[in-house]
Amino acid sequence: MKSPTIKTLIISLFLFTIPTSFASPPNLEDVFTQCITNFKPSNPKSPIQNFTYTQKNPKFLTILNNYVRNLRYFNNTTRKPVAIVAAADVTHIQATITCAKKLSLQLRIRSGGHDYDGLSYLSTIDFIVLDMFNLRSIEIDPKLDTAWVQSGATLGEIYYGVANKSNDLRGFPAGVCPGLGAGGHFSGGGYGNMMRKYGLSIDNIIDAKIVDAKGRVLDRSSMGEDLFWALRGGGAASFCVVLAWKIKLVPVPEKVTVFNVITVGNRGGVNTTELVVKWQEIADKIDNDLFIRLTLSTSNKTVKASFMGMFLGNSSKLLEITNAKFPELGLNKTECIEMKWIESVLFWLDIPPGTAPTTVMLNRIPQKQIYLKRKSDYVQKPISRTGLDAIFKALIENENVTMAWNPYGGRMSDIPSTETAFPHRAGNMFKIQYAANWFVPGEAVANECLSQTERVFQAMSPYVSKNPREAFLNYRDVDIGTSLNSTYEEGKVYGVKYFKNNFERLVQVKTRVDPDNFFRYEQSIPVHSRH
Repeated sequence: MKSPTIKTLIISLFLFTIPTSFASPPNLEDVFTQCITNFKPSNPKSPIQNFTYTQKNPKFLTILNNYVRNLRYFNNTTRKPVAIVAAADVTHIQATITCAKKLSLQLRIRSGGHDYDGLSYLSTIDFIVLDMFNLRSIEIDPKLDTAWVQSGATLGEIYYGVANKSNDLRGFPAGVCPGLGAGGHFSGGGYGNMMRKYGLSIDNIIDAKIVDAKGRVLDRSSMGEDLFWALRGGGAASFCVVLAWKIKLVPVPEKVTVFNVITVGNRGGVNTTELVVKWQEIADKIDNDLFIRLTLSTSNKTVKASFMGMFLGNSSKLLEITNAKFPELGLNKTECIEMKWIESVLFWLDIPPGTAPTTVMLNRIPQKQIYLKRKSDYVQKPISRTGLDAIFKALIENENVTMAWNPYGGRMSDIPSTETAFPHRAGNMFKIQYAANWFVPGEAVANECLSQTERVFQAMSPYVSKNPREAFLNYRDVDIGTSLNSTYEEGKVYGVKYFKNNFERLVQVKTRVDPDNFFRYEQSIPVHSRH
């Protein structure tokens, strides 16, 4: 064996004596991973490192993309999280909160729903995504008509589980899209086609389990009524991580009746303008068991109107009601389809009756992703015929935009606006969702669709709520204001639109439970400026 040369010894000595300040500093991914791995207590059966994905992990982009529902926010230039923690145990949530605080990392909480403007997986600074998709257990107590639902469960999973456990005689009032994640959907209000009968999801939530900024696991009794109030409609991501919700199931009949009447130009001699005038007169005042959504779009430079409805009863009773209150629609027996409530979920997805099993609603990942923009409005006074003609003209000129008009009234008018953080109750006739979808990448296409959406939105300004121009939190819209630092004055810009007079109480709750403003994002509730 040869002895080491003088050159080798010199090089070795030089390497040994390099100051430690010359060494590469550990990167943020490694520091965060080390922090969460060292966190105690841990669950030896589910080590957190098995559920943590850094950018070095080959599954990172797949995990990130699985619950991106707007392709505008998934491209090479989009800032990616330092890591994704796909929590499978409450200790994983506690570790993520603790280490994100320690390392001054932003936390984004994602339960896998629409998240129209991507705030659950985007940030302009270093951040962690706490992904809840592994936490999706549903524990139903059919004797008490209640269920504990973890935040990562989808509405489809909840509906399917509830129907099977109750012989199809129980349901839950929530959204018409089964792919929505319970966490965000519930905490923003939870709007669906049984709202006029049973109110929102939050009106049927009776408890919650959360993890707060200190890592404590709390329920309704230990968190306090003011925080429980805020979670129902105030956007839970401003306050804590919701692990699970306790929901109260509602009775549904053996058969419901659905229909979708589509008209272009006129129906039975009645033109679209007159149909919409009449819809405005009755939609929020008709029988509480009946929900009729009006969707306006265009076809060959003509306005197309869709009257899609669900009645909690049989077709004979439905026809009695529509013939008396909405004869202009001309709804007839052949257009009425009776089915189980659980089957109606597929109908609202435009799946023809009998063509797919109800297990379709258990699919968590959509087959097609799209580029999109959504906005919202509230209407409190009927829009005149002249106004409708102006709106129709705007739609024809901006043909990529559709509007869904969702009726209020019924149970929504009975619940005080201060009962939960969600404020949009009595006095609202209907809510509008503006929608633009496009299917190809490119800045020019995106800008055109976004411009069309904004033009229709501006054209609607004379006919919608004012001072403030109200907005629906679950139709998240960054156009109405953002503030990553969540200062009080900046937060008030969007806060009063989402929450009206409830905004001040939400700020008080936020200031008490999260004074350091750890749970913050571009449209979160700010801490009070005097804090």
